[in-house]
Amino acid sequence: MSELNSGANPGSELKDELPVGIVAEKRRIDHPWQEFKWLPVAVVPGAGPNDGWLKTGGGDGYEQFLIGTLTVEVFRKETEAYKANLSGTRPSVYVVLRTAEDPDDPEIRAVFATVSPYEAQDYLDTGEDIVEPVPLPESMAAWLQAFIDRHHVDEPFKKRKRKDFKDEEPKFGKVLHPSEQRFYKTGARDLLGEGGE
Repeated sequence: MSELNSGANPGSELKDELPVGIVAEKRRIDHPWQEFKWLPVAVVPGAGPNDGWLKTGGGDGYEQFLIGTLTVEVFRKETEAYKANLSGTRPSVYVVLRTAEDPDDPEIRAVFATVSPYEAQDYLDTGEDIVEPVPLPESMAAWLQAFIDRHHVDEPFKKRKRKDFKDEEPKFGKVLHPSEQRFYKTGARDLLGEGGE
């Protein structure tokens, strides 16, 4: 079996993982305070580790680089999120890029990749990183679907039972307003005496 089909943990019942190369694009933009914009544009399933950047393409006003390899992990308990991704109009890998804090480091680095839109939302909520969906390659979609087929269990819908307030006693010796009396078996008449005064 190939690594792409079996994942790095073919016997694992809890999770599977797949290395992906991250391709990012540096594009010139017309902005008064920023000359370039970085975006992830693709992933390469099954990519090996790489120590440096590799230029993969370019054109008028942009350059593309393979900037690193990350591991996409999938977990048995999160198959609902993966199903939501595959059933959407644009199945995606969500890539998180972070700008360099140290001037000696590369301008950008890949920090996380996931096929769960819910995990991606957690990174979007911080507002500090670049989080973008890139197209999910067909081979990776097949790997993800096979994982879902092995592990997904539909959870039956359980209707919540409403709490019965009639069994509660009024709290802290509170005298109930007449509109509240209907919720308790002990009404204001019991607290104030039979005459209600």
